[in-house]
Amino acid sequence: MTIRKMLVGLLLLHGVGFLCAAQQVEIQKVPIKHVSSASGREMYVAYCAACHGKEGRGDGPAVKALKATPTDLTALTKNHKGTFPEMHVYNTIIGDADMPAAHGEKDMPVWGNMFLSLCGANPPVAEVHQRVRNITKYVESLQKN
Repeated sequence: MTIRKMLVGLLLLHGVGFLCAAQQVEIQKVPIKHVSSASGREMYVAYCAACHGKEGRGDGPAVKALKATPTDLTALTKNHKGTFPEMHVYNTIIGDADMPAAHGEKDMPVWGNMFLSLCGANPPVAEVHQRVRNITKYVESLQKN
């Protein structure tokens, strides 16, 4: 192999590396918007679908910018021996401090704190729990047998 071919090869590799680096995606962080706490589906679409996808398969548009692939929410029951892990899902959404860092660097927001911020100066904790429960129930509805 000649030096000329080696240099051309190195330049091509460098160019490919540059293109790959240019395609890195960054998550745009925006303030949480208020969505009715009554609809688990509406909250899921507003707060979860960007990462988990509209159908819950972990294929949302923000996936390219995440360090870890989001959980396929449609397989939770299947992966837990046929029982939907309701408390695990609830605690993951609300941000239980005792839970291990299942999301790596905690890419998933701690929604409990964000939902508190929607409640105003005297946050009604009951509304936060209603929000998390309704999203949990919606995730349960996404299960595939």
